[in-house]
Amino acid sequence: MLLENKISIITGAANGIGRGIALRFAREGSRVGILDLSAEACEAVAEEIRSCGGQAAALPANVADAGQVHAAFQKTMETFGIPTVLVHNAAVMPNGTVAECSEKEWDLTFSVVARGAYLTSHQAIPLMRQAGGGVILFMASITGVVGLPGLAAYSASKGALISLARAMAIDHAREGIRVNTVSPGTIDSPMLHRFVASQKDPEATLQAFHEMFPRGKLGTIEEVASVFAFLASDEASFVSGTNVMVDGAMSVKSEQPRL
Repeated sequence: MLLENKISIITGAANGIGRGIALRFAREGSRVGILDLSAEACEAVAEEIRSCGGQAAALPANVADAGQVHAAFQKTMETFGIPTVLVHNAAVMPNGTVAECSEKEWDLTFSVVARGAYLTSHQAIPLMRQAGGGVILFMASITGVVGLPGLAAYSASKGALISLARAMAIDHAREGIRVNTVSPGTIDSPMLHRFVASQKDPEATLQAFHEMFPRGKLGTIEEVASVFAFLASDEASFVSGTNVMVDGAMSVKSEQPRL
């Protein structure tokens, strides 16, 4: 198993891609902390892992709240020991251009995505130093690399994660801490379907997303989770400071379709 004996904390793990990563990590042998806003939803995923023979703990917390993040790390240590893998996946995705996005939406997006990355890493790094090393993985996005319409706040926050990870990879390399980002293309996930449902023509919007990709269909949660599992494992020991595109070649197309 790729992650045998590792202890991981995954934010935004109660549903969607985060849940998929948590389930995959558990199958690969990691003990997993499920960090998300809803205590009930966290416990549901933790119980799903336990029912399959894995080990998991529910860590209800707001990633933008320093005290709650600290408490989640403390609970993980009390339950399993020092976490040596952090996956920051929590995000919100408001629609709109800069002109359309409200200050409240902008601030919330950066609180969850960028501040959440800082607060969780701020807790994780001293512990990883004690353990002799670790892995930090941020969920970025193709929107942080390739412009897509109507996602200004989300795109900016994901671009911030890519730059932050590069800086952290340099700062902590001698401490045995690897830091990378993963930038999926459009993934068949609950977040996508919420976005599609908000559009004037949901069916046409979903079809446009499929047609973005050279293979003619969206990526899957399982395809993204596989990349996270590899990067968190010792098999990726020389991979740090990079942004891994998981987008089926969409980002290298010469033209991008309009949604």
